[in-house]
Amino acid sequence: MSIFDLTGRVAIITGGNGGIGLGIAQALAEAGCSVSIWGRNAEKNSAAAASMASAPGKVETHICDVSDPASVKAAMAETLEKFGRVDGCFANAGIGGGGRHAFIDRTEEQWRTMFATNLDGVFHVFRAAARHMTERANAGDKFGRLVATSSLASLFGTARNEHYAATKAAINALCRALAVELARHGVTSNAILPGWIRTDMTVRVLNDDKFAGAVMPRIPMRRFGEPSDFGGIAVYLMSKASSYHTADTFVIDGGYTAF
Repeated sequence: MSIFDLTGRVAIITGGNGGIGLGIAQALAEAGCSVSIWGRNAEKNSAAAASMASAPGKVETHICDVSDPASVKAAMAETLEKFGRVDGCFANAGIGGGGRHAFIDRTEEQWRTMFATNLDGVFHVFRAAARHMTERANAGDKFGRLVATSSLASLFGTARNEHYAATKAAINALCRALAVELARHGVTSNAILPGWIRTDMTVRVLNDDKFAGAVMPRIPMRRFGEPSDFGGIAVYLMSKASSYHTADTFVIDGGYTAF
């Protein structure tokens, strides 16, 4: 059996109905992992599941708003009822800042809305997953993977996007703290930091010729990333191959930050 074979494993992917989350879900399903997609849009959930219909891993979806603890609790209960266990949790759901307002014009509502989804959402989902994983570990089944989608904005200055950057930097710190706290239970915790990736969230800016002309020369790979570029790292992190790899931040950016 391959060290990357995920047969018998179960993973939750929040925001797994599009963009990077869908790229992760598809790769996991192809590796034999059963996946539970949590998203707010029923149509997108169904389309995502249909795209994996021929994969060896089983696929199910749930309507879930990660900013709502009750919604997360319900989705977790339904996932456990369906699959009986959860081995991995990819906290990928998030919203973008848009870069439209100066910091001094930032409203309380904009700040709170960003944190409710991008940070509180990760807290709600990770808490539910970690509780299940530690209970299993205490019963003799030590295995768990917590993975959060962060951003290069957590490392570098992003003007007019400070509220978004703050949530992502907090996610990095959260993953490191959980890595230390949960290691004794066989649970690893890591963050993925995407560069400029083609998704619904970035379509407006990446289609701007002026922006693309300024950014593309700084990407050594000379292309914007695709959701499928996150499949390999997802399978690695979900597999036994990464069992000693925790508290890390994986930069997936085509070399953008190195040049």
